[in-house]
Amino acid sequence: MIEQIGINAGKVWTILDKEGRQNVKEVKKATKLTDKDLYAALGWLAREGKIALDIEEKELFVSLN
Repeated sequence: MIEQIGINAGKVWTILDKEGRQNVKEVKKATKLTDKDLYAALGWLAREGKIALDIEEKELFVSLN
């Protein structure tokens, strides 16, 4: 399970590196991850200090640090 979370985190990181700041809906669509898998990957990246999370008008945005 931990290995798969790391793989999914890599997918999220790749999208953010290529496209820049995205809202969570855009990241989910681009990576085709389930909610559970996406949020686990975001948690992994956040714990490592690789992403920044911002809320604007009730929408969650993600960007690389």
